[in-house]
Amino acid sequence: MAETQPGSFERALLGRTGREVGRLGISASYGVPGEAVERAFERGVNYIYWGSSRTDSFGAALKRLRPQRDRFVLVIQSYMRVARLLGWSLERALRALNFDHADILLLGMWNKPVPPRILDAARRLKERGLARFLAVSTHKRTLVPQLAAGRDFDVVHFRYNAAHPGAEKDIFPHLPGANRPALLAQASGAGRPGLVSFTATSWGQLLGKASLQGFFNGGHRLPKNEPAPTATDCYRYVLTRPEVDVCMTGSADAAQMEQALEALRLGPMTEDELAWMRRVGRAVAGK
Repeated sequence: MAETQPGSFERALLGRTGREVGRLGISASYGVPGEAVERAFERGVNYIYWGSSRTDSFGAALKRLRPQRDRFVLVIQSYMRVARLLGWSLERALRALNFDHADILLLGMWNKPVPPRILDAARRLKERGLARFLAVSTHKRTLVPQLAAGRDFDVVHFRYNAAHPGAEKDIFPHLPGANRPALLAQASGAGRPGLVSFTATSWGQLLGKASLQGFFNGGHRLPKNEPAPTATDCYRYVLTRPEVDVCMTGSADAAQMEQALEALRLGPMTEDELAWMRRVGRAVAGK
């Protein structure tokens, strides 16, 4: 795995979990083959998301990585809304991998505070040793600072990309330690949960691709006078923000995984590149 320091463009401490992670994460939900998962892992991608759509190839890669279990962060998501079935959901996912615990149990897509019954059920799973940390995902940006100020969750997943940059106003300035130098705050991780972003390409809209999700989210076309971003550009845009500990990738094949890894090689965007991405993002968002 890459030997770089936490707080760099490639590595971070995942908030108050204290876990060191590569700043790209990889999801099982989009079809990336297991061999590409293993290659990405050896290049520092160790935030591994066993989500709601799980392929046999991805699962097989995780089983092959079992001897290096302490080198990756296994995230298992559950959308379960019935508290007494939350444990069943997590245990079923663990059985499929023949693993005894998840590093992170992610409560999927809560746009309001998580009900006490669900939170209590999740805490009991931690007490049983089935999960070490709790996470929550949300599309409601204004909820994130509230979650960050509490101690219920160790990690928060939220949407952030050039077409949906609202985290720059609604989240980043309101985090614990936000008034500290950004790289220092990222390196220490003290006082806040880990921050993980998703939909870096805005469901492909920033690449000029049409998608069903983009249609329902009011996506517009790329501006005619601007070059179309690549997936690499989209990941670099997100990772240039030091507040983001991990940017999730939804690679469908090995080539797309390589595009994501290229973002780590190229490093942060320049001010001119960021300005270009913002112009494209505003057009895609119809602004």
